[in-house]
Amino acid sequence: MVTEPKSEIRCGAMSRRIEIELTSLRDDGSWTWRAAGAREPRGVVESMMVPSGAKVGEVLRAEIEADLDGNRVLSVSALKAKNERTGLLQILPSDKPFQPVTEQPARRDRRGGDKRGGDRRDGDRRGRSGPRSDRGPRGDRPPKGERNERAGGPEREPRPDRPRRAFSEPPPELPTRPKPKRVRAHREHVDAVLSELPEAQRTIAEKVLAGGLPAVRTAIEAQNRQNVAEGKEKIPAEGLLTLAENLLPRLRIAEWRDRAVAAESIISDVDIRDLRQIVVTAAQLVAPDEDTRALVARMQAALATRQEVETKNWLDDIAAATGVGRIVRALRMSSQPPKAGVRFPPMLATQLANATSAGLSSEAPADRWSALLEAAAFSPIRTLVAPVSVPSPVPDTVMATVTRLAPLMPQVAALFGVAPDPAAKTPRPLQPPRPDRTKASDTTGRADSGKTGQKRRPAERSPGARGERGKPRRDPVSVKGAPAKSMPTESPSPEAPTSPQAPTEVGPTSPERPTSPERPTEMAPPPQPVAPMDSAG
Repeated sequence: MVTEPKSEIRCGAMSRRIEIELTSLRDDGSWTWRAAGAREPRGVVESMMVPSGAKVGEVLRAEIEADLDGNRVLSVSALKAKNERTGLLQILPSDKPFQPVTEQPARRDRRGGDKRGGDRRDGDRRGRSGPRSDRGPRGDRPPKGERNERAGGPEREPRPDRPRRAFSEPPPELPTRPKPKRVRAHREHVDAVLSELPEAQRTIAEKVLAGGLPAVRTAIEAQNRQNVAEGKEKIPAEGLLTLAENLLPRLRIAEWRDRAVAAESIISDVDIRDLRQIVVTAAQLVAPDEDTRALVARMQAALATRQEVETKNWLDDIAAATGVGRIVRALRMSSQPPKAGVRFPPMLATQLANATSAGLSSEAPADRWSALLEAAAFSPIRTLVAPVSVPSPVPDTVMATVTRLAPLMPQVAALFGVAPDPAAKTPRPLQPPRPDRTKASDTTGRADSGKTGQKRRPAERSPGARGERGKPRRDPVSVKGAPAKSMPTESPSPEAPTSPQAPTEVGPTSPERPTSPERPTEMAPPPQPVAPMDSAG
């Protein structure tokens, strides 16, 4: 039996090049080495691989290979010498002394010329070296009164005197109340609940906080679709949904307490909308503990107090705006009470209705009529408005406004001979126009090139904006000859009292209405129904 000699089997390893430093020379002629500037790796290299003339501390380039026995040096070579940079330019210093240079610009007169000596008319203004000889002598100019007379032409008629525009001082500005603070809830109670749960249940709890049980079902369905595509088994959904249902009441209580604690820290300045939402949500909590029930009671008491304060501020702001002649502002504030179903005071209603009726006269401009009618149609005193006189002729914009608002103000429509349609829908307040965000450069470029500009998108409505009866706002009823869909602005009232008595102190505006009624903000609250005033008060 013949056996072949066993050959050494080596695992394939990749070599790499590093710089090594020779540390010592051993008695057998071999050298010890280590990685240049480090302790590892290190090893021994045979003297035949080291270049002649090597010494301790010299750095060489080596190709090593690491295997099970350690590091083995395959080859060693000297480092390449760095090439010196050649072809550089040498900066030679100058032997001349340095002389600083100063610059002083020439002064120019107001006409844009310079102060050169001599008469510029006789100089080389246009590049000529001598005086101009192509123009004859300039004669004496006639007097100022005779300059406009042309020889043989008709005489200019004297300019007629233009009538001066009637000047009326604008109503004084009213102090604005500070903007209410919105609730910024932290996650103290939610994080405390999550920390008590096992690691496997925290993911489900996060899904419950994000979207409730529907979010958990969606996540399970997505995971099952992925498992089916990969050939894995589906996740049982019944157990996970049961776990989510058990965690939901506890998480909702923790989430509600975070919002309530944040609102309690700013209870005097919190937005009444957030406070009302917190109180309404408290009725949906399941099995609250003693501390949560006490917090609910404090939130309910705070809401009742804030509603009384905001109602008083609301009425004070309406009275102050009416007293200084800002009738449109007072009408818009009257349609936005801090609490639904608030009874409008009869005395204030009579005062506001009389001021509105005085502004609707034949001397008032068309935009004033449109602004007052649009604001009064959605206020609780709309049935008390009686214009003093009707303009003659009636402007088209005023007639279109009266026709659109006829279902809300039939007594005003009767003065213009308009009969409201019983089947017509109740009109909605006009939406303020959105600013045109098209760049001016793009518009100019399109106009120069002869192309029409980009079409403007219609004004989008706020998703939370609602009209009366809590329904979403719709487009106003289209009427032939109606003005553009824009909110009329308030102009100076000609019937403003001569000596208004403005209040010395006016508190903050109600959080339920925008700070400036003439220019509502994007987050303007929806107008809430107010108990309307009948003719008997």
